Amino acid sequence: MSIAEILDTMSYGPAPESDKEARAWIKTLGGETKLFIGGAWKKAKTGESFETTAPGSGEVLVRIAQAGAADVDTAVKAAAKAQPAWAALPGHQRARYLYALARLIQRHSRLFSVVETLDNGKPIRETRDIDIPLVARHFYHHAGWAQLMDGELADREALGVCGQIIPWNFPLLMLAWKIAPAIALGNTVVLKPAEYTSLTALLFAEMCQKAGLPEGVVNIITGDGATGEEIVKHPGIAKIAFTGSTEVGRRIREATAGTGKSLTLELGGKSPFIVFDDADLDAAVEGVVDAIWFNQGQVCCAGSRLLVQESIHDRFIAKLKARMETLRVGDPLDKVIDIGAIVHPVQLERIRSLVEAGVKEGATLHQPKAGVPGKGCFYPPTLLTGVHPASTVSRVEIFGPVLVATTFRTPSEAVELANNTEYGLAASIWSETLSLALDIAPKLKCGVVWVNGTNMFDAGVGFGGYKESGFGREGGREGLSAYSRPKWLAKAKAIVEKPAAQATGDVLSTGFVDRTAKFYVGGKQARPDGGYSRAIVSPSGALVGEVGEGNRKDIRNAVEAARKATSWSTASEHNRAQILYYIAENLDARAGEFADRLAAMTGQRRHDTMREVSASVSRLFSYGAWADKYEGAVHKPPMRGVALAMNEPVGTLGIICPEEPGLLGFVSTFAPAIALGNRVVVVPSASQALAATDFYQVLETSDVPDGVVNIVTGDRDALALDLAKHEEVDGIWYFGTAATAGAIEKASSGNLKQVWTEQVQRDWFDARQGEGREFLARATQVKNIWVPYGE
Repeated sequence: MSIAEILDTMSYGPAPESDKEARAWIKTLGGETKLFIGGAWKKAKTGESFETTAPGSGEVLVRIAQAGAADVDTAVKAAAKAQPAWAALPGHQRARYLYALARLIQRHSRLFSVVETLDNGKPIRETRDIDIPLVARHFYHHAGWAQLMDGELADREALGVCGQIIPWNFPLLMLAWKIAPAIALGNTVVLKPAEYTSLTALLFAEMCQKAGLPEGVVNIITGDGATGEEIVKHPGIAKIAFTGSTEVGRRIREATAGTGKSLTLELGGKSPFIVFDDADLDAAVEGVVDAIWFNQGQVCCAGSRLLVQESIHDRFIAKLKARMETLRVGDPLDKVIDIGAIVHPVQLERIRSLVEAGVKEGATLHQPKAGVPGKGCFYPPTLLTGVHPASTVSRVEIFGPVLVATTFRTPSEAVELANNTEYGLAASIWSETLSLALDIAPKLKCGVVWVNGTNMFDAGVGFGGYKESGFGREGGREGLSAYSRPKWLAKAKAIVEKPAAQATGDVLSTGFVDRTAKFYVGGKQARPDGGYSRAIVSPSGALVGEVGEGNRKDIRNAVEAARKATSWSTASEHNRAQILYYIAENLDARAGEFADRLAAMTGQRRHDTMREVSASVSRLFSYGAWADKYEGAVHKPPMRGVALAMNEPVGTLGIICPEEPGLLGFVSTFAPAIALGNRVVVVPSASQALAATDFYQVLETSDVPDGVVNIVTGDRDALALDLAKHEEVDGIWYFGTAATAGAIEKASSGNLKQVWTEQVQRDWFDARQGEGREFLARATQVKNIWVPYGE
């Protein structure tokens, strides 16, 4: 072909990347891999293995060892043995190891890139230019946190042994996301790579040896889902970190319930890609290419739902179809290829069946004229137009190169459509009007928003989802909390709830004996649905008063009231602060009355109950102060732009207060939640419930909007389970016994709500334990909004 013809057609000739070195490395594995445990290579005790194939050709690369329960146990023991000494190392020493790993990854970057492409099927340009540099970046970044931990995280410590299970779509990058923060803060890890893509994790294990990493700090065990189950259920593991499907994440939530394990889940997504009529359409088309055809659409945050403003729909779709014709599908090792191979025939069949379902439901199918290679596991870039928001392909995560398109007319409709999903991982907004983009971004229920861009990641910027996309963050400062805990927890004693005093029939002489306290729901006093009440008695058994006996319908009514109070979440921080100060002021004005009530219920001296009231007033002042000071951050990732980390309320929180202290425990839990914009349904102490029911008189005189604070009394454990099962509750806090905590965690798996269960005794009078950033962090979730700038 002449130069003139090349310039005329602008066609690309093949530019294959050599796989010689990668295949030579694979040969060193000896035909069957081993497990990396305690710094050494060991055969799987099961004696079993399975084939791993190259998606681009279908050829068998090697056999992967199948770890069993005994192998997992050996790995956990090795990690547990190494952890105390590793955590005791000065932060600088851990930083040096992470730095060494980053340098080794860079030095062997081409080998990692080619092995990843062979094993996963993604284009070599993506592994070479995106994945591997980000892997190195994560180890560099977290080397810095290891160095700074003693100063910046002086009140926190490592959790122990972390079990980590990663997916096949970004095998090495997910490994870096998991391992780097864990070992930086003094944890040790047992990591299982995905069944289909284990090779780069084994290559990384070799880098651990070359870096001289102490034995047992990092353990890599391979296997299928059964191996992952053994990790999840192992009692020696303190934390599970999982990235994968929502279905599996839900099962892990159930399996870890009641074990005391910390848990973070980064799950599926059905992310919207919103194009407004003032967008740069050509740039937006390129954004679509990056959003859905990057890594063959096998990306949890892929922009798989295209929402286009109606006035530009036809023009935009025409441009998009033209661009699709230029996309090249083929050998992943060819450097001119845009779209590589689907990871496995099972995934390919799933993609085909879902596209067929979409067409049957009325969608119009468009695929480029160029076909796909006859050998290997390939699927063409696909566009489905005329898709109804309720259709299967609009709601189900396809996890392939399939884009579904629909229209909207107004910004509010765009938001409604974008949020019309059980997922909440990411979104892209395309508009040349920055004020419009930044108005829409906070309204989207997801953890990451990209403005005029997509699929941007950095170790310094947290990543994670809302709703059924999981909970917790990876990367950034917020990601560190998942791998550390407050130091005081190590010596805390388990909560042991005292048996209730038995009623004697005596009546304590107070001014409140003749009335039954009602619930407080939607800003009004409400009688219990069941019509029953329960006695509140003094330590001697004398009747102090009665409160309503709540049931599931009462919880339903309270949650409904909380869901309606949406204006509280968008109120200014200054306004929320003022109202918290009003609450404190009004409580202080009735301090004597509350002290008397506490004395009657607890038998304490008035001096001590006055101290509790005073501490409660102080705590309200603290959260009034925090309301407009718990701010986000402006991250400066390595790009021309910024990422705005915004602290957003979780939403509707169910709070089951500690049994004692009755008033201070109540105030210390609901106050941080509402300070940051949440609406709450509070179940107070059972034995000291009158402190909370008296409190609604304070709320009524403090300008608290209806529905922001709702109080339901009764059986704490039963009401806690009702809240945990409720699909419209976004999070739940529980302070009580281990048995109920486990039941709550299991019941919460329905909508994967955020759960904070604590079964140890806090000193609620101590500001270091009873208030502060820990509560504020639990009351928020971080949304990172990426805003590029410049030409």
